[in-house]
Amino acid sequence: MTPLVKAFFDPQTFTVSYVVQEPEGNACAIIDSVLDFDHASGRTDTSSADQIVDYVQKAGLRVDWILESHVHADHLSAAPYLQQELGGKIGIGKNIILVQDTFGKVFNEGTEFQRDGSQFDALLSEGDSFHIGQLRGDVLHTPGHTPACLTYVIGDAAFVGDTLFMPDFGTARCDFPGGSSARLFESIQKILSLPDETRIFVGHDYKAPGRDDYAWETTVGEQKALNIHIGQGRSIEEFCQMRDARDATLAMPRLILPSLQVNMRAGQMPPADDDGNVFLKIPVNKI
Repeated sequence: MTPLVKAFFDPQTFTVSYVVQEPEGNACAIIDSVLDFDHASGRTDTSSADQIVDYVQKAGLRVDWILESHVHADHLSAAPYLQQELGGKIGIGKNIILVQDTFGKVFNEGTEFQRDGSQFDALLSEGDSFHIGQLRGDVLHTPGHTPACLTYVIGDAAFVGDTLFMPDFGTARCDFPGGSSARLFESIQKILSLPDETRIFVGHDYKAPGRDDYAWETTVGEQKALNIHIGQGRSIEEFCQMRDARDATLAMPRLILPSLQVNMRAGQMPPADDDGNVFLKIPVNKI
């Protein structure tokens, strides 16, 4: 089947969110949503998520799934808000428990923070399948950027999160806790083993030098031939040397500290204090 795919690009975080619809029917899934967050003021806003809500409601769609490709470090998830407005089950990779364990310690969350993935409705593993109406989706575990990264193969489309970018931009960084360039290489090979005509939808685009417009759709065949980091049969040794050297030069994402605290909770804010106030922590010299 060929799903209908509607992309929503957030220029503040360079994130692409997707509504994926069965071709004959009204069921859909939402992948990698964005909750707007102003770092300077600490204020959230649902403008980006409301574009998705408006689209889904006007098209008369039923949301079966709200999926996360991984625990994002560059934007907050709007999954709880979308679930409140539209319904659907929130799903993520089962290795979320590793991410929760790591960052539960970084943020000194204590024993009240559950590290079993129970904040999500479904924990997905390699080989699992799910349905969007009559449209089948299959789960690939594609770690390397983070331990919990998944690729969702839905019909002839693969939603790869941060694992791959557009061919002229390359691949994801691997220097977050639990990341590994060698594992990323293996994960990418798994994606590239899909049929060449498989459509690939990336999680971000940063408009590579020389390109005028943002883009987010490519194919397996194009990635094999043209990806500047992994294409044309680059070896694992070459890739890891390049990726590790490049990662050593990269700054941390601007929203990494609020994003991780919220996203490891399935998009929920930390518990409020006795006065109803919510606070995010800034650990010093921890990341």
